[in-house]
Amino acid sequence: MVKPKEVLALVGRIKEVLSEKKAEDVVALDLTKVSEALDYFVIATAQSLPHLQALESHLEERLREFSLEPRPREKSPRWVVLDYGEVVVHLMSREARAFYDLEGFWADAERV
Repeated sequence: MVKPKEVLALVGRIKEVLSEKKAEDVVALDLTKVSEALDYFVIATAQSLPHLQALESHLEERLREFSLEPRPREKSPRWVVLDYGEVVVHLMSREARAFYDLEGFWADAERV
């Protein structure tokens, strides 16, 4: 569990780590003012299934350096959800991202 003061730093770190592996359209949403149950989403697009798997592995490896492990994950060939408590990471194929449109669903959330 991440301390509240460190959550924004974690969001920034996740964005950096995903960019290292060429994730596309990395967006972070602050859901604290629009949801009672959720804090932050980081959403990124993978170019292919191998790229999706590489993003997932790289992020887990780099966050493990800070003793952070995701809760049991949800994953499919088009979408991986890594739950780090206050920050939930969605790694998606282009098709899944367009279909589920999380940014549209959470349009009232502030981008960070």
